[in-house]
Formats: sequence, C-alpha cells, structure tokens
Amino acid sequence: MAVIAIGSDHAGYELKSHLVARLGAAGHSVIDHGTDSTESVDYPAFCAAAARSVVSGEAEFGIVLGGSGQGEQLAANKVRGARAALCNCLYTARMAREHNDANVLSIGARVVGLGLAEEIVDLFLSTPFEGGRHARRVAQISELEEQF
Repeated sequence: MAVIAIGSDHAGYELKSHLVARLGAAGHSVIDHGTDSTESVDYPAFCAAAARSVVSGEAEFGIVLGGSGQGEQLAANKVRGARAALCNCLYTARMAREHNDANVLSIGARVVGLGLAEEIVDLFLSTPFEGGRHARRVAQISELEEQF
C-alpha cells in the first residue's frame, strides 16, 4: 500500500473527504494537507503542500482537488520535481502514469462524478510507469525545470 498526500480547496473538500476515507479503508496511509471545510479558501498552499510531500519522499503520490482541477494542477507543478497531471477521465489517468510518470493527480470535483473519481484514483495509483522512450522525455522535462 502507498502513502498518499492529498490537498484541496473548498470545492474539492467533499471529494477529498470521501477519498481520504476510501483510501484509508483500502490500506493506504493518507497525509491530509487540508482544507477542512467547504468554506471558501485559496488553493495554492494546500496543493503545494501535497506536492512537497511527494517530492520530499514523505508520500509516494499526491492528489489535489478543486472545482476544475486546473489551478490545483498548476500550483502543484510549481513544486520542483512534481509532475502533476489533470485527469478527468480514465484515459488521461493511465497515460499520465504510463508515459509521463506523473506523481500528483489533479481532479476537478465539479467535473467528474464520485464513481468516476474513484476509478481515476484507482487507475492512477495502480498504473506503472512504462519507462523506455518515455523515461528520456521525463528526463528532458526535469532538465527544463533545472534550466528555468
């Protein structure tokens, strides 16, 4: 089982609470970086904290949640070493892991239903990185991160 860091804004709070319970019941350890209610908050700090947990080695994967998932992905990707992918369907969840070695999953809680969100999380966590030619590309992305 994996250690998973999770963070959300108010729009993602209910989905986050559901996933925290579901992941825990499945045997995963979950580090919850907040938020802790549906009261309006700014998301960047919560998402960056989840990404930092992954990059530091405290967690194997991160999950960030918001209304659309867009800003949450952007905030997580500001953490050097995070590879956050917005996945609101099963195909992008699989490709994010297989081809991009994504380590942070972003989901739009106002975009996908609960059942699909569960499937996306399960697929993201269970899909291995394919390596090969994709490893070369991930390395090139890391080089860009060092340059800029």
